[in-house]
Amino acid sequence: MKYAVRFYTKTGNTKKLADALAAELGVEALPISEGLNEKVDVLFLGNSYYAFSIDPEVRAFVAGLSKENVGKIVNFGSAAMLNSTYKKVKAEADKVGIPMDEREFHCKGEFKGLHKGRPNEEDLKAIVEFAKEFK
Repeated sequence: MKYAVRFYTKTGNTKKLADALAAELGVEALPISEGLNEKVDVLFLGNSYYAFSIDPEVRAFVAGLSKENVGKIVNFGSAAMLNSTYKKVKAEADKVGIPMDEREFHCKGEFKGLHKGRPNEEDLKAIVEFAKEFK
């Protein structure tokens, strides 16, 4: 299996998750601005809610993907208030014909003092265990 980890973050929380996930998979976590130029079986895509939706950069990144290069997308992220971005990301992935794995990882993320210190060591251990499901 060939993996890639891409993420979008404004606070650094999702990057922490991406780095832990990528280390377990033996790949480098890169921001979505780096694009995806290789063929992968599984693309782990980290993102969060911003103003009650996924960021336009995440939408554009997914729109630029090809089903010939990406076997499936696995969603992960953190957020202070809202939970999973799965449905929003899936709607974009459906437009380009890339399937989404039903499994995803989500945890609380610190924002303006709410959920201070999250993602924490426990969250990072949990995403490593999540990554092992795909090996």
